[in-house]
Amino acid sequence: MQMLIEKMFLPAFANPTLELLHDGAVLAVNGARLAFSTDSFVVSPLFFPGGDIGSLAVHGTVNDLAMCGARPLALSMGFILEEGLPMEELWRVVQSIQQAAQAVGVPIATGDTKVVDRGKGDGIFINTTGIGLIPAGVEISPRRAQPGDVVLISGAIAVHGIAIMSVREGLEFETALESDSAPLHELVAQILEAGQDRIHVLRDPTRGGVASALNEIAAGARVGIRLEESRIPIWEEVRGACEILGLDPLYVANEGKCLAIVAPDVAEEVLAAMREHPLGREAAIIGQVVAEHPGKVFLRSRIGGMRVVDMLSGEQLPRIC
Repeated sequence: MQMLIEKMFLPAFANPTLELLHDGAVLAVNGARLAFSTDSFVVSPLFFPGGDIGSLAVHGTVNDLAMCGARPLALSMGFILEEGLPMEELWRVVQSIQQAAQAVGVPIATGDTKVVDRGKGDGIFINTTGIGLIPAGVEISPRRAQPGDVVLISGAIAVHGIAIMSVREGLEFETALESDSAPLHELVAQILEAGQDRIHVLRDPTRGGVASALNEIAAGARVGIRLEESRIPIWEEVRGACEILGLDPLYVANEGKCLAIVAPDVAEEVLAAMREHPLGREAAIIGQVVAEHPGKVFLRSRIGGMRVVDMLSGEQLPRIC
């Protein structure tokens, strides 16, 4: 996917806004700044522990806006429906979208519906667009990471991906494992208030996980990133499932977690603000931005060794979001 973007889409559509490779575009309109983002959701199965394709579509789009520092204003919903889809399933998804959007306080302002032949759509695909308003003084960009900055994560990683895989593979856990899908705009507003203009980068590590997100940031900002394995929060059941399935949790998708790269003088304040929010109680400082090895991410293991954390080659978990 990364190669497809870099080799085909970026050259074809080249412009300064797109080339930032942000979670959304930042557009100046009559003195205001709008965040503008689009996403598509093809998750399988449609319903999974802790969510479904409908709530996931709302949360994922709201979160892309939040990673630009924006408050969501409105969403669109485009449905591609397969012939023969039971109306009961569609109604469950529609109700889930309505409830998720109502909880966020963002309207579904426009949309579209198309139907494809039986066997050509796998139930439901959803395409979304979101717009949001960026407050004055907020400057979030993947290019703003700089040596000395501190890397934080808002909670335990790899939960969403393993919740999906538990359904696909029939895994059972002692405690119910549910997706972490959640809207992050309130958490982001809280940490922006704590860190103000010292919050440099925000990113939700969805497809490709924490490792892919940090590799993209390191490459875009031409900096190195060094992680501490012992500081990365991972639930034991998630760690165990990853071992069973042969997965590295650093590459497993998240849908309710936020990476923040912040100036060192506000790191503790931002961490405290994260932990005050219900979605950030397990927040942790997990690494640092460095001048060495620009464009690369390294991990210090629990026993003190260092290894390169490369961009994921291929996709561990297809149809995860």
